[in-house]
Amino acid sequence: QLAEAALKRAGGEVNHDTVAAYAFARTGYHRGLDLLRRNGWKGFGPVPWSHEPNQGFLRSVGALASAAKTIGETEEYARCLDLLEDCDPRAANELGLD
Repeated sequence: QLAEAALKRAGGEVNHDTVAAYAFARTGYHRGLDLLRRNGWKGFGPVPWSHEPNQGFLRSVGALASAAKTIGETEEYARCLDLLEDCDPRAANELGLD
């Protein structure tokens, strides 16, 4: 939520809110990975959007993708989109990244 709010404040511009969004999203991404792994996820395979507890992690990946794209980190942006596709092909669309 913090990353999404910072991205909204940034308005698509590169500024301190964009950098904050990137940091918030990266933190959410790593904490989400920790939780998924604690629950048996091996780093690959489905992470369905339809399972509400997964949505925080997937939203973090989506916010990280958006922030990365804004600051010109095209490789990070592509990695995030690939991860979303691997987790759940619907996730990018649900997050407005299609």
